[in-house]
Amino acid sequence: MDKKKLIREQLDVSLERFSPLRNAVAPPKGWIRAIRGALGMTARQLAERLGVAQQAVARIEKEELSGSVTIKTMRRIADSLDCVFVYGFVPRTSLEETVARQAQRVAIKRLSKASQTMRLEKQALSRKENARVLSALADELIRTLPATLWDDHND
Repeated sequence: MDKKKLIREQLDVSLERFSPLRNAVAPPKGWIRAIRGALGMTARQLAERLGVAQQAVARIEKEELSGSVTIKTMRRIADSLDCVFVYGFVPRTSLEETVARQAQRVAIKRLSKASQTMRLEKQALSRKENARVLSALADELIRTLPATLWDDHND
């Protein structure tokens, strides 16, 4: 088994435990405000814990909603709320499936170009041959992971 495939599979196993979070949605007013409110902590009290002005807490809560707050700030806030800040990516399916889908797209594109030329030369593949070649090409792309696999204009 090749090293990259093994790494993807191991990462998929590790990430699977986070799969319930795929559909997690932040509270409408943001995590900071929701946790602060649930703890009964005012913005002034959080500001004192952070050593900042109360207006800074309001600004940070707005930045969280707009997505412009930094990870460093979120860690600090989480710590002040006696929480752990969790940051990560959870694949929609699996990394293996993501690579397989992309390889399939690239294979279709490449085979389509080749098929057009072959048709012009009256050497078109049968449907069955086309499916076999497409599968082999996608498998090769998955196995070799060419540097161009994720290029937008993949040829």
